[in-house]
Amino acid sequence: MFVSAANSITTPQILKDPETLISNNAKFKMGFFSPNDSTNRYLGIWFNINSSDNNLEIIWVANRDSPIKDSSALLKFSDDGNLQVTDEQDKIYWSSNALYKVNSSVAQLLNTGNLNLLPEDSNTTIWQSFDHPTDSFLAGIKINFNKSIYDMKVNFRSWKSANDPSSGRFRLVCLPRDIPEFFIVDDHGDTTETSYEPYWRSGPWNGYLFLGVPLYSTVASGFNVDDHGDTAEISYENADQSLFERYVLTYDGILRQKIWDEDTNTWEINWQSLLSECDAYGKCGAFAMCNPKTQPICECLKGFQPKNLDEWSKGNWTNGCVRRTELQCRAGKVDKFLQLTHVKVPDYAHWVFSYPDDCQKICLGECSCLAYSYYSGIGCMLWNESVVDVQQYSSDGADLFIRLDASELPDEPVKPDESGKRKTIIAVTVSLSAFVSILSIYCLWKWMGHRYVKRAKTPPKEGQRQNIFGGTAGYSSDFHDLPLFEFTKLAAATNDFSETNKLGQGGFGPVYKGKLEDGQEIAVKRLSRASGQGLEEFMNEVLLISKLQHKNLVRLLGCCVEGEEKLLVYELLPNKSLDALLFDPDQRKLLDWQKRLNIILGICRGLLYLHRDSRLRIIHRDLKPSNILLDEELNPKISDFGMARIFDSKQDQANTLRVVGTYGYMSPEYALEGRFSEKSDVYSFGVLLLEIVSGKKNHKFSDHGSFNLLTYVWNQWNENDTLSVIDPAILNPSFEKQISKCIQVGLLCVQEFPEDRPDVPTLIYMLDNADNIETLPIPKQPGFTRSKVCSISEIITDGHDHGSSNDASLTALSGR
Repeated sequence: MFVSAANSITTPQILKDPETLISNNAKFKMGFFSPNDSTNRYLGIWFNINSSDNNLEIIWVANRDSPIKDSSALLKFSDDGNLQVTDEQDKIYWSSNALYKVNSSVAQLLNTGNLNLLPEDSNTTIWQSFDHPTDSFLAGIKINFNKSIYDMKVNFRSWKSANDPSSGRFRLVCLPRDIPEFFIVDDHGDTTETSYEPYWRSGPWNGYLFLGVPLYSTVASGFNVDDHGDTAEISYENADQSLFERYVLTYDGILRQKIWDEDTNTWEINWQSLLSECDAYGKCGAFAMCNPKTQPICECLKGFQPKNLDEWSKGNWTNGCVRRTELQCRAGKVDKFLQLTHVKVPDYAHWVFSYPDDCQKICLGECSCLAYSYYSGIGCMLWNESVVDVQQYSSDGADLFIRLDASELPDEPVKPDESGKRKTIIAVTVSLSAFVSILSIYCLWKWMGHRYVKRAKTPPKEGQRQNIFGGTAGYSSDFHDLPLFEFTKLAAATNDFSETNKLGQGGFGPVYKGKLEDGQEIAVKRLSRASGQGLEEFMNEVLLISKLQHKNLVRLLGCCVEGEEKLLVYELLPNKSLDALLFDPDQRKLLDWQKRLNIILGICRGLLYLHRDSRLRIIHRDLKPSNILLDEELNPKISDFGMARIFDSKQDQANTLRVVGTYGYMSPEYALEGRFSEKSDVYSFGVLLLEIVSGKKNHKFSDHGSFNLLTYVWNQWNENDTLSVIDPAILNPSFEKQISKCIQVGLLCVQEFPEDRPDVPTLIYMLDNADNIETLPIPKQPGFTRSKVCSISEIITDGHDHGSSNDASLTALSGR
């Protein structure tokens, strides 16, 4: 049975040359083609635009290294459900080689250009072309890679020539680096991928773009990086779905962004990787700068000289430069730093957690450190090996500080004709310093009066800005990492923080919906001046969330610090928080089981990032429905990091005398003893999971003689009656087994002792893979089910400072 002009084929259908498949949106076509000046036939996917067969824009090739020599090519299914390219004699030229074997399959050409293979009776993808790209990076492709070892499961390889799609010598990959970045490497046709030479480098990802590609500011790149610590995922999305666009790695090693111009009916090159000689990797060698606007383009950095002067003078710069004067660090002397501005930072950056002011100190403290750079969105980068692939830009780029012996950077002498000007500058500086000192003392006195005398507070004057940290070292500089909003603009955006714009209220203060002048919608969290709480939490949230990036964490856009006003500005999530839907009798109907399961898994992924995959190991300490925000597609985003704490890599738990959080979600060991760890977050997640399944609040549940939801679920589970736990809005025989599994997983999370609870990776495995509920461990009795939680007065007597028993997150007992 043959097909044509459909978007899919099903066992036992066959696609025969020259038949084609066309995606539903008519944007992509799949079939057999021959390159220019060739009779070889290949199965490929190309953009479906008005162009001749000799000018197809091919985005994927199946049998690129095994062409069929005539027009007898077929695409069909094997007995185990795989796709195969064969000829009429059944000789196999290519196979999808999916590990999952099925009797009957469907192959679909999707609207994204992805060829998707799945069982005929299931929606589970068992193979897709996006996991096996050739030379094209399309919207929807995702690259997962390990930052410690080279284990690229998805990479891109160029064609051998313009008319030969077989495997070429260039690959677009991510090499093992602390900070994600793209490389084009030349392996000279070594298809074993064991040896390669870097040919081009994008520079590290700063959260928005790649630092080595300054022209990306004019390119709608659409790239995104989810950094998970040891691993990372790079994806690409096209903001304008109507565009015919792709990034292609050409046979000569150039990465190009190509866009179809409907006016001229041609493919336009919007950007490419090699715009000048300086874009070639390591053009000038080590400790040298490449500047395409100078002649010669290569110059040794100050304090360095050519390693081979004869070769250097002839224009062969590959050996680079060496120091004129060795560093004196080991002799106990202090080195200096040469500042380079607007540069592409070198390769082999080593990331360390640091505040901006401490990055230089860390480098000075390590004799092996050769250079450092601090860039917003990345943080502190150190170089302990050779400094290579540095390029000068006219704008963009970063500041790089090269370590030199102090003798290489002497204090510059004052010129005679400038002595008068210098005296004037000194006099003005001294006077200004005295004025600033007096003003600072006055401000400090005022601040201390506000903090300790607690006298009445007045709103700031318009435009007034103030350091809220009272001179605490290293804090105020951290605001340089975030955009600062003016208070008057945020007031205008929220209609003077009107009640009609109020989205909610937390321990920090109220949250308001707003719209900036450019039309961007925002959520503004305002520190409540009515209570003495929130300053530490405000600081904590700024420092933490500005350094975290994950699709299941809320995104911080900036902050505002003016007078006594302290505000955080977030992306606006239109569906508010989970509790607004989950516990509303009418709104909860919007959350069917599939949406609730997606929310559960999304929270898990966010927790996994915080606990294991982010650069910082974070314990949230206040996980609850009001801190789970929902985007327009009801995808969850964890918010409110005011209570969060950082763990080092070897730390399992910590103790505190200042217990903070929300009753009903706090684990027993934390609420009663001040011990917190990853497992205390798992406990909070377990409560949250059971609330999502039941649609009821834990600490406000008192039905059937149970003083909280955990008690009720535990009792019903022991009586094999979990159906009574399930929210009637999602009760469906098709999902009963899956929901019952989630109830058991929830009970495993809320077990009394932390060592009994699963960690988050195990939790995700249980939710994703444990289809049979009998394979799950048997939970033990949850915490806080033996008797009621002790009263606040009992907790005070116990010597701990605890939070509240209501929904608000508290950091102290007083004031509520």
